Amino acid sequence: ERVRAAINENRRLTVRELEEDLGIPKSSVCNILHEDLKMNRVSAKFVPRLLTEDQKNCRLEIAQDNLDLIKSDPGLFKKVITGDESWVYGYDPETKAQSSQWKTREEQRPKKARQSRSNVKTMLTVFFDQDGVVHHEYAPRGQTVNKEYYLEVLRRLRDAVRRKRPELWTSRDWILHHDINQLRQPPYSPDIAPCDFWLFPKLKIPLKGKRFDDVEQIKQNATKDLLAIPQNEFKECFRKWEERWNKVVACGGEYFEGDQIAIAAE
Repeated sequence: ERVRAAINENRRLTVRELEEDLGIPKSSVCNILHEDLKMNRVSAKFVPRLLTEDQKNCRLEIAQDNLDLIKSDPGLFKKVITGDESWVYGYDPETKAQSSQWKTREEQRPKKARQSRSNVKTMLTVFFDQDGVVHHEYAPRGQTVNKEYYLEVLRRLRDAVRRKRPELWTSRDWILHHDINQLRQPPYSPDIAPCDFWLFPKLKIPLKGKRFDDVEQIKQNATKDLLAIPQNEFKECFRKWEERWNKVVACGGEYFEGDQIAIAAE
């Protein structure tokens, strides 16, 4: 009970500190921690930011509102188009998992020089629904993504909806999820934004570790991989989106455990 009380008061105490403070042998401290209290020492989880109570409440409210919309209209996702923008690089280093390899116990761990992203990059904007990509485009070099540019992008999106989703265009019943209207998205919430928790990681993983000499090569390869994503994976993304809203509600607006979303800065 003394070990439990000490840990509850300060979760960062080391085994040595517990041994010295409580006068208990190190082996006994380890046994109590692992066997009796079922505890392991872990590092803090990286999250987009430490949420305030207002931000948690905002996430909770919006997740619940969106779940209520789904409940009242089970066909809602058939009308939703979501999107966002992200940089695509001429060179983006592989993840640790991608560069891992098998070795025997006798072999030395392989070494890898630290590498950074290329300065050659282009801004990709994508809009998609549960049937696939509706519209994508790359910002002209040097273009500032401001209000005027964004309005032009939305005009091109409307044209794409008219051409590729005529039934939605005719019904005028489609909903845009892009931080602007109708289907709400709370701030600091990449874990419930489809582009962040699914599309951009899905798109960028096969591009990591490859080198492209110029922007045109980046565009060609990114577009090829984007349009190769199967339709069933878009449908699965929307299913997981609803699942993530439920998790946010269950966690009271907190970031939920078990989420593997990458929080790397763009």
